[in-house]
Amino acid sequence: MIRGLIQRPMSLPKAVVTAAALVLTAALGVLDYVTGRDVSISAFYLVPICWVTWVSGRRAGFFLATVGALTWLISDMTGYTFSHPAVPYWNALVLLAFFAVVVYLLSAFQTAHHYLEETVQRRTAALQAEIAARKRWEMAKVQAERLAAVGTMAAKVAHEVRNPLGSITLNLDLIYKEIDKLAETSRRLPKEGRVLVNEMRAEVHRIQHVIEDYLRFARLPKLQRRPLALSELLDQKLAFMQASFDKAKVEWRTEFGASPSIVNADAEQLWQAILNLICNGLEAMPNGGVLTVSTERDGTQAALRITDTGKGMTEQQVQQVFVPFFSTKADGTGLGLSLAQQIVSEHGGHIECASAVGKGSTFTIYLPLAGES
Repeated sequence: MIRGLIQRPMSLPKAVVTAAALVLTAALGVLDYVTGRDVSISAFYLVPICWVTWVSGRRAGFFLATVGALTWLISDMTGYTFSHPAVPYWNALVLLAFFAVVVYLLSAFQTAHHYLEETVQRRTAALQAEIAARKRWEMAKVQAERLAAVGTMAAKVAHEVRNPLGSITLNLDLIYKEIDKLAETSRRLPKEGRVLVNEMRAEVHRIQHVIEDYLRFARLPKLQRRPLALSELLDQKLAFMQASFDKAKVEWRTEFGASPSIVNADAEQLWQAILNLICNGLEAMPNGGVLTVSTERDGTQAALRITDTGKGMTEQQVQQVFVPFFSTKADGTGLGLSLAQQIVSEHGGHIECASAVGKGSTFTIYLPLAGES
């Protein structure tokens, strides 16, 4: 409550407070003159002096302390005779010294008060950042353990299934050729048989694609890291995706920070993670939209943001978006974003996701700057 009363005048401009304090000081001088020495009101000069000191600072406080002492001197010297001519000047000087001490102590208290507030805010922010980092670390640890188990299982399953699929693909090619031979000795057209074979081949290719995702997820190659400018990598790679953007009716933009963001990274693997996020954004905009890729320095980290104007996700979907095999798409494997997170984690960074239904999503990759990791 006291803090609120003290801070309330600070909402007024300093010039207004100073003018009001001068008016109040003059009113006290008039009252002092009218009452003479019957009523002592010297202490009330501290009200405008303290007010100005708290709002406008130490210099304004010293100025008003001088004005207050002079006002008291003028009002007391008028209509009253002292035992010695120097007495009122001495009293005014003592009063000015007292006012000056109050101003100094109050301004020192204010400085200490502000410093304490800033210290508390800094430490609170640091504590919150530490708590958030600890939570991310715990979540990353749980996720890593989960990914390790899933990766081992996926690798075994993919290995067992890949060989039979290769054999099926080879036999489908042979069947396709046999259909052509039978068509030469039969009146029936081979079109229907070819359609069936092509459909089976498409399904086999789809399964092979899923298996490749599983194997890529389970067996990331060893990182070949080197200093890399994110803006250069993005300029180079995005230019080759123009056809994909045109096909999806998506306009793409880049917003790179003034200072280059240099990270130690494996260019191909990092681009794989970024590409997964870009493809995710394109799929979220089936009717077209805008995809923005931006980079900036964030302390000792580089922040790379990919923002789309798509359909967005619910809060529950955002919480599960990096969970393996979770997908919002009917034909998705649920490994793209998990793979991106795994690659970024291998680089010593992390990914954050923010989304709102109907407004789009933003994925932010944080990576240590070169020399900071």
